[in-house]
This record gives sequence, structure tokens and C-alpha cells, in this order.
Amino acid sequence: MQTASSRRQFAKVAAASVAAPFILPSRVWSAETAPSARLTLGFIGVGKMNSGHLNSFLGRKEVQIVAVCDVDTNRRENAKKTVEERYGKDKDAGFKGCEAYADFRKLLERKDIDAVVIATPDHWHAFIAIAALNAGKDVYCEKPLTHNIHEALTLIDSVRSNKRILQTGSQQRSSKEFRVAAELVRNGIIGKIDHVETQFGSPAKPNANPEEPMEPGLDWDMWCGPAPLVPYSSVLSPRGVHNHFPAWRNTREFGGGMITDWGAHHIDIAQWGLGEDEHGPVEIIAPEKYADASDGAKLIYASGIPLLHNGKGKGVSFYGANGEVHVNRGKFELILGGKTIHKFWDKDADKGTSLDREVILTEREYLADAKVKLYNSKNHHEDWLNSIKTREKPICDVAIGASTAISCHLMSQAYYHGGSMKWNPEKHEYISGGDAKWLTREYRADWKV
Repeated sequence: MQTASSRRQFAKVAAASVAAPFILPSRVWSAETAPSARLTLGFIGVGKMNSGHLNSFLGRKEVQIVAVCDVDTNRRENAKKTVEERYGKDKDAGFKGCEAYADFRKLLERKDIDAVVIATPDHWHAFIAIAALNAGKDVYCEKPLTHNIHEALTLIDSVRSNKRILQTGSQQRSSKEFRVAAELVRNGIIGKIDHVETQFGSPAKPNANPEEPMEPGLDWDMWCGPAPLVPYSSVLSPRGVHNHFPAWRNTREFGGGMITDWGAHHIDIAQWGLGEDEHGPVEIIAPEKYADASDGAKLIYASGIPLLHNGKGKGVSFYGANGEVHVNRGKFELILGGKTIHKFWDKDADKGTSLDREVILTEREYLADAKVKLYNSKNHHEDWLNSIKTREKPICDVAIGASTAISCHLMSQAYYHGGSMKWNPEKHEYISGGDAKWLTREYRADWKV
């Protein structure tokens, strides 16, 4: 049987033999893949988000899921059952069962697991990802990549020192409407950019959920992990198997509100369009009544272009001297000279066309000879798997995911502390108006990053 190390060595040799990235088309991997050639995956945190990832990967013949992990017994056993029923239905002869773990460290001890998919609450992302990297695993980790700035920088170092692949779950980069929007901006189609607006909800507030009777079968101490050990609340960790996104993300202890939730998606696209990947803002400006504000904070980039947090916008909006580009999931609009050129925003209003049609026509008419062509990924999971094989960086490498997370955390600080802060994006330190202690957190027990 081919070992994980031999597969990785083969991938390194193959990657070194070509000058340009070698991307395997999906039809190659979806062919009858020998069980011994499959990548073996473990899933850590199997709530709402990772349930979606789990079902997606279960449909891929080039991988095999062999382990799941969650601190909640119901979710853990449900994920195990899902895997075993699917492979049983497929009559997968190479499947030897799916192990369920309460402690992610037990999963990471397994030498037969090549890579892990992490979709825990945000406060666990960095610690578990670093532990996985140190164990020799490649990683797919949900956005926001980290809970604070210190973790983002530490995670970059860990990926590089371990020579591993990490894909951030910023899947909008693998959707055509977002790539074309960013290319329009990067190629000057709407002229010099005046400002950008990103639309998402409110910043996080301190946890104030009242204590409830403990959920049976849940290791609450482990759930809290690096964060404070707060009273149990089903708002933070819902009871049993659930089908919604829990509100731990609205607390500062465990998440970052909508700034690190939807903001991590939209600020990521804004920075892609502005060419600010791995850079970031140089100034952060809070709204006047910052403590009660739900929007209004600004990030200012070295170019002088401001990015505004707008609670009632269109998703991501680029405003240039010659026009505008608006983009959201399944939505796209190009305006030039005050006239709408291509648009699919509302299926009821924009009848007789489609998103694909408007985006493809835009690309043909305005980007056929574009000087700037961005990485074209059609599927975020597949892009990660291709990178594991080729050892090329994925479309949302750790440095990109970390840069987006840092920008989100800086915006959060504006709502937490107010004022104006000057920031050095190369040294990752405040020049004025900020405090170094805001870059990290107080870690509990043995869970320090």
C-alpha cells in the first residue's frame, strides 16, 4: 500500500518537474481511483458548517473520510453514521469504518490521515490548525482563519515551517462573479477607485447569555478551550444535531460578530480587487459613537482608498471614476458612465437573463485582453485537493486568509475601542492609537497559541 509520505514525495517530484502550476481536471480525479491512492481525511468540529463540507467530500472518489471529531456526542455520532451509511450505500470495498473522537488530539495522532477539515468555532481554529500542521497534516480551515492577529501570524509561520498546504474557507474566491468583479477593478475598467463599500452586520458584543442546564454528552470545558469558561448556553452550543449557524459568532470571547463572519468574506473580495492580499490597511477609523454603532468603521489602504463598513449595501461595491462594480453571491452588476451594462441581481426583476450570462458577457467584452488575470478556481474543495497533490499554494493560501482575518480584527478594534489607529501592515504593529495587547488574548489552561 502506498504510504502518505510516499504520495507526498511523488507530488513534490511531479510539482518540481513543471514550471507552471499543474492543475488536475476533475475528470482525472473522479475516474476510478484506487483506494490506496486516495487522500484520507479527518473532520474536526462537525456542526452545521462541517456537515456541508462532509457531504461534499463524501461525493469525491479521490478521498476517503476515516475519522470525525466533536465535543458533542450527538453531533459526533451523527457524522460517523453519515459517513458509514454513505460508503455502505456506495459499496466502497476500501472503506474500513469511520472512527469518532471527542478529542481532536486523538484524531491527529493517526498516521494514516493525510489532511483535516476544521470547522470549529473561531476561538479553536488556530490552536487545532497548528496542532494538525505539526502532526504533518494538510489543512482546510474555515474563515475567519483566526480569533486574533497574533494567531494569524503564528499560523502563517506554522504552515511555512511545516511545509504544509492550508486552504482558507473563503469560497467566494472560487465563484466566477467575484473573480470577474475583482478583475474589472484590477484592470481599470471602472477607472481609478474612489472607495469601496462592504455590507454586513454588526460587530461582536461580550457574551451575556444566561446559564442553562448542561447539555448531556457535551464536554463544555473542552468546547470553551482557549476562551473563558463561561456558563453553558444553547445559544453558544445548540443542543444535539442542529441545522443553523450558532450565535457564538456574535460574542467577542468566541467569535467576532458579523465582521469576522460575513465581513471575512466580503473584505476578502475587496482586498482581492484592490490588490491588497498579504498587505492590509494602514489606518483604521471608528465611527463617532463606536460603542453603539452597527456600521460606519473605515479601513484606509496605502493607496488612500477607503473601505467602508456599510450595513445596508450590496455586498461588495467598488466605486471608480468611470463606473461601479457590485457583487454578492449569485449577484453581479457593472455600471459604466452612469449606465447599467450588465446586471443580474434579482431573479424576479432581471428576467430573461442569468448570472452566468451577464458575467460571461462582461468577461468577453471587457476582459478578453486583460493584463491582470486572477487565479481561476471553479471549486474551492477541488482547488485544495489539487494543491495537496501538486504542493502549489491554493487560491486562498494561509497568508491570504490571515491577511483578511487581520483586517477584520483591526476593524473590530475600532468598534471595541474607538478613535483612529495607524497600522504597519508589514511589521503587523500599531504605529499610533492602538495597544499591543489588542493583538492577542488571555489563553486558558494549556491552550495557548
